[in-house]
Amino acid sequence: MTATPAVRTPSPRTESASSGRIIVFSVLAGIALAVLWSYEFVDSTIGDNVANTLLGHDAKETAIAGTAAGLLFAFVSGLAGTFTACNIAMAASIGPMSQASRARTAGGVRTILRPVGYLTAGMVAVSALYGFVGVLIGDRLPQLSTDTVGEMPVRIIQSSVVFGIIGLALTYLGLAALGTLPDIFAGRPTARVVTLGALIGGFLIGRPYPLFNKLFHWAADNGNPWYGAGAFVLQSLGNVVIVTAIFALLVAVTRGRFLTWLSATSRRAAVVSGALLVALGVFTVVYWDIRVPAIFGYGWFPTMFYNN
Repeated sequence: MTATPAVRTPSPRTESASSGRIIVFSVLAGIALAVLWSYEFVDSTIGDNVANTLLGHDAKETAIAGTAAGLLFAFVSGLAGTFTACNIAMAASIGPMSQASRARTAGGVRTILRPVGYLTAGMVAVSALYGFVGVLIGDRLPQLSTDTVGEMPVRIIQSSVVFGIIGLALTYLGLAALGTLPDIFAGRPTARVVTLGALIGGFLIGRPYPLFNKLFHWAADNGNPWYGAGAFVLQSLGNVVIVTAIFALLVAVTRGRFLTWLSATSRRAAVVSGALLVALGVFTVVYWDIRVPAIFGYGWFPTMFYNN
């Protein structure tokens, strides 16, 4: 009789040390991204050019003519703003979406649609509610104000507060996935993805991206909260088109083997999801709560030569 080799299970101490290294690396990666980030490049070079090309005119300067044009503008500006600093953290959803897919349906359409549907549900709930309420409140929102506190616009202060909270939430989810903090979504990958969708939808609350600001003013001037809800939902959907396409491509090209590889061990799935969430959560906090205030004279943050 041949003896069955014993499966070596990592000790808690080994896993703890490994998690520590992953956390340190992810935090450093998030800080480095905040230092290297060029908002001029992603907002103008990428965002404006994409919107101008898809709309066929200058997206910033041309007035939004009518409801249909406004809804089209909402989706296109959302797509154009995919890689802005107020949205890039949505890339962290790829790991959790993979965990929410079932390996037994790997390669099938349901493997792609299920987690995307969960993410969209959370995102749409928040963006629709904010669009509806935002139109009702209108100019009383700091996001639509032209006032400043010192040199810092109050709309940017709103961005720093909201995005700082979202960044902390993403970081917490990442640390929980790595086992460092209690995981309120343990055994509930669907709830994790829905929550991430809600956080992505929350990026609209305070988003300073010029094309979104133009959309918000149009919706508020229109005065119909249902238009506001619809426009904000389309903006959010545009925000996640590319990350959804990347996820679908990973599943389709590998015929589900990517999901099988990721779910081969619970540790591997946790590391991928946790590292992404921590890195992008730290980036969001550092960028919006340290770098952006420093631009207006509050504190100091290193500036790359191409951001002068």
